[in-house]
Amino acid sequence: MAGYTAADVKKLRDETDAPIMDCKSALEEADGDLEKAKNVLREKGKVAAAKRSGRSTGAGVVAFASKDNGKTVGGVVLESETDFVARTEDFIELAQHIAEAVRDSESFDPADVQGPINEAVGKMRENIRISRNVQLRSPNPITTYVHHDRSKGAAVATDPYAGDAARQLAIQAVAFPPEVVSKEQLPQEKIAQEIEVETQRAMNEGKPENIARNIATGRVNKEYVKRAVLLEQPYYKDPNKSVSQFLGEEAKDAKVVEFAYLAVGQGE
Repeated sequence: MAGYTAADVKKLRDETDAPIMDCKSALEEADGDLEKAKNVLREKGKVAAAKRSGRSTGAGVVAFASKDNGKTVGGVVLESETDFVARTEDFIELAQHIAEAVRDSESFDPADVQGPINEAVGKMRENIRISRNVQLRSPNPITTYVHHDRSKGAAVATDPYAGDAARQLAIQAVAFPPEVVSKEQLPQEKIAQEIEVETQRAMNEGKPENIARNIATGRVNKEYVKRAVLLEQPYYKDPNKSVSQFLGEEAKDAKVVEFAYLAVGQGE
């Protein structure tokens, strides 16, 4: 073991958490110099990340970080290849670190955190990538909620701050991910597209075209709008009332200003 000792290997492993054989190889390449060996491991991490970058990532976690009394929030979806890696403490800590970087950045660039990601790839031997990130700012505290398995989460901003009602809205958004807050925010072309789909469905059921279009309009209002619009959805704790009715009862002056839904596998 020329140029380094077993104690050197242990120290390098303790400081980098890299596999023992990688530590030995790095020390050999660095002629026993600990700092140079760390650089060797970092460079190998970059190479490993490049080699694994094309692998699919079907597992991961959602993380949020807030500051300014909750008025600024960063959120991230960090994905890995397997649940085994995604559930490790190191992976969860990395996701939290990236969420903090998103929160603190004026214009987040994933390249800013590529170093820690490369190190994690080198250690965990899986492709790791940021699939989505968001930043929310509000004059009022922003409420966040992450599902118990960390695979999905939501942030909700209300004006004024709605307290526990805002938390219930975040849970609602995770349970039944909406597309928009209010009906007015639905793009007309999207509604028209849904009506065409439902018209064809009704015609396939044997209805004449003019009747099929009326049926389609009703179905879009009853089914699509109540699925896609947060305030129109049935409230998850009491489906007999809408989310809008729930909010009116619990925080009658509050309006939902913005929300963000994040989930593993959601994509950009």
